[in-house]
Amino acid sequence: MALSHAERKLVKRDKEMVPAILVRAMFVLCLCVLIIVAYARLTDRPLSAMPPSEAEAPVVMERTIRIFGQMDGSARVLDADGNLVADFSPEEGGFVAGIYRVLERERGAVGLDASEPIRLVRFSDGRIGLRDDHTDFRAELFGFGADNEAVFARLLEE
Repeated sequence: MALSHAERKLVKRDKEMVPAILVRAMFVLCLCVLIIVAYARLTDRPLSAMPPSEAEAPVVMERTIRIFGQMDGSARVLDADGNLVADFSPEEGGFVAGIYRVLERERGAVGLDASEPIRLVRFSDGRIGLRDDHTDFRAELFGFGADNEAVFARLLEE
């Protein structure tokens, strides 16, 4: 089947959109990553670039909270006694509601309710994190940006 002149131009253009050298470089990069990861796993290389453990940076402030989030981004936070700590509108509670959804997934895997209490902690080095005693969930909140960390810092201090 013969291609028309316009079709040949399109085929030529499509071949030129992603140069072959770029595709080869991508496969070489993927192969290098695979080799590095395989080496690290086979030699039991210890994890690096991890936040300090709780033994290295002890907890200086802690609060037990319950988080309730909605898909629209609104969220409520209660303390351990059931008193309202914060009520976020959909415009301001997106990150807190997102944490609730993560808890929903993590705790659902072990048959627990997402609104079970979770520990909000401040470490001696200033980091703020969430620790779930029911699952292995840990969140270092500095990794989510200063604004999102500040939301939980206010919850810790209220």
